[in-house]
Amino acid sequence: MSNTESSTHEGFTTEERAAMKDHAQELKTAARRNSRADKAAEAERDVLAKIADMQDSDRIMAERVHAVITASAPALAPKLWYGMPAYALEGKVLCFFQSAEKFKARYATLGFSDQAKLDEGTMWAAGFALTEVTAEVEARIGALVKQAVS
Repeated sequence: MSNTESSTHEGFTTEERAAMKDHAQELKTAARRNSRADKAAEAERDVLAKIADMQDSDRIMAERVHAVITASAPALAPKLWYGMPAYALEGKVLCFFQSAEKFKARYATLGFSDQAKLDEGTMWAAGFALTEVTAEVEARIGALVKQAVS
């Protein structure tokens, strides 16, 4: 392979490296917990603490998204995933909330993993931009989460 000076690859951003460090710490913390019930309770406390640390607009949206997801799909277990509030089914992340601040984006995101059963033909959305969580948005999130789990 030749070394070219025209290459512009600079590696991971500071925010991406921080997210990977968060994930490594999450895995270490989870491994230290004792019982399954302890792990679940601690994981939910971690999610709520992460939400509480967010900036105002992101925190308000994350609190509402958390409430909708936990009410719509009680089978989902809250946990941190790369430093973001996430919701897992049988240990696999199904959906997550990414604050706008996390990667210096102009909007927060509700994202779904490939585990979510949102399939609709040959193409479907797996991420949704959020600027505000209204009653209409809450209803849509609830419906998407229920579909994702089904």
